[in-house]
Amino acid sequence: MGEFYPYLIASLPTLHFGMKPPFSFEQFLETCHRLIPEKDFQILRNLPRPENYSEEGRKHRFVERWIKFDTALRNETARMRAGRRHIEAAPYLRPDTYTGPSLAPVVSAATMSPSLLDGEKILDETRWKMLDELAIAHYFDLDTLITYAYKLLILHRWERIRSADASLLLREALEQEAV
Repeated sequence: MGEFYPYLIASLPTLHFGMKPPFSFEQFLETCHRLIPEKDFQILRNLPRPENYSEEGRKHRFVERWIKFDTALRNETARMRAGRRHIEAAPYLRPDTYTGPSLAPVVSAATMSPSLLDGEKILDETRWKMLDELAIAHYFDLDTLITYAYKLLILHRWERIRSADASLLLREALEQEAV
């Protein structure tokens, strides 16, 4: 299969934080599979998720940089939350080698937010911005697709949160009506 990165990437809708995902992650993968080399597709298809960051996923330089950042953000969040609960953070931390700017101010803002959802939104907006930074100078290559994939996963996470909240609110409203 030839490399049709410019065609593929130009055909994808622009993603904005907070929008409804334009298609499923599986549809995204199907589209990519037809237009990129198999080895690149396998990297895209097997992108590590936080629950299974592993050495396998660290074979690609862009993915490695993302994992370092995301692990550091999660570790800082665990430290702050543990501190607020007066418990030891060490059991919740993963090894990380992130050397970027301190994440403490953004995590502090997220953990101090009066709303859990607003705090999570702050963290995911920070992830979104880091993906933008990592993608600088990448326009029509695999790194651009990896950025797009992780952003699409963030959008799907928020879509699940929105739909869960809607069903919960409906259930609560119906229970109150019954009383």
